[in-house]
Amino acid sequence: MSYPKVEFTENVMREGMQIESVDIPSREKVRLLDSLSKTGLPHIVVGSFVSPRYTPQMARVEEVIEGFTPKPGVLYSGMYLNPRGKERAEAFMPPLEEPPDRVPHLFAHLCDTFQRRNTNRGQADEIARWPVIVEAARNAGVTEAGIGVGAAFGSNFEGEFTHEERMDLLRREHKAWDDAGIPVTTVSLADPMGWVKPWVVEQMLEAVQAEWPGVLHFGLHLHDSRGLGLASTYEALRVLDDRHSVHFDTTAGGIGGCPYCGNGQVTGMVATEDLVNMLHELGIETGVDIDRLVESVWILEEIIGRPANGHVSKAGPHPHGDRLYDANLPLIETAEQARHFLLGEEVTEGGLRPWKEPIPEPQHVV
Repeated sequence: MSYPKVEFTENVMREGMQIESVDIPSREKVRLLDSLSKTGLPHIVVGSFVSPRYTPQMARVEEVIEGFTPKPGVLYSGMYLNPRGKERAEAFMPPLEEPPDRVPHLFAHLCDTFQRRNTNRGQADEIARWPVIVEAARNAGVTEAGIGVGAAFGSNFEGEFTHEERMDLLRREHKAWDDAGIPVTTVSLADPMGWVKPWVVEQMLEAVQAEWPGVLHFGLHLHDSRGLGLASTYEALRVLDDRHSVHFDTTAGGIGGCPYCGNGQVTGMVATEDLVNMLHELGIETGVDIDRLVESVWILEEIIGRPANGHVSKAGPHPHGDRLYDANLPLIETAEQARHFLLGEEVTEGGLRPWKEPIPEPQHVV
């Protein structure tokens, strides 16, 4: 089976921290960011340059940037929503950079309610900006563009959206670029309220490919409120092929969420370590050291004071070769003991071995 080129961006410093306590010290965020920088993650968003009135957790983002140690080869970026935010971000370039493959996008949310709660702007305000974006792109001589839908799958305030509603909005955006003579090569779908379902992802990606074969790049921002994020991620890998690239937003530990979506901290995202483990099991290399990533999640859990949402940070990646468990490993009962996959059997000290004699190492029969 051929898979698309996979890219992903680590968002725990932004999407994760924006829903956590405002009292987390900047030095602790720096500790986490420095740990993440050593994992091999290709792209880390360090935070948001937004109003502290609405997102007080990001009020000291500058302190985090001033305090961390950038690692060569890692792309660090920041999110901003307006010219003032962009100006603040540009004051820290470098070490921050603009993602190099970003193309101008037309974008609007299907859920007007969410957009008003989140940004004090409605869907009509988003659409009203399209001509400005198109004209700026045309004047800049850009050669490709993107289209996208926010709250693409459903809303906690307005219910589920239909396939035709998604496609109709994308068609309007596509036509605006067609009229400007700029080819559309990218489609993005964002799901802030956790309504994504694997079969809906399949339907959408197949429909986009059928209607616009020139679209070769896809972006998915999927929250995991209802536990279908990773399954939906796999569905995208299954439906696309080696002609395509697909970009996922993830967070270490799977934490995160928008305070305006109605689910708070339980919203979550696809956990970066769970995605990396799945990709490795599929034979897709990421360059990420999953052990170091797990250690970063453990640091995260110390900082937020509770277990994170991901699974691989607790049970470990699938063991292969010399990482298979010892047949005589003591009984494992607690989450702390389960960390033996990385910390070794010393964390199992005192565990019971109720079998009467040592169990021989298994001999696999072919």
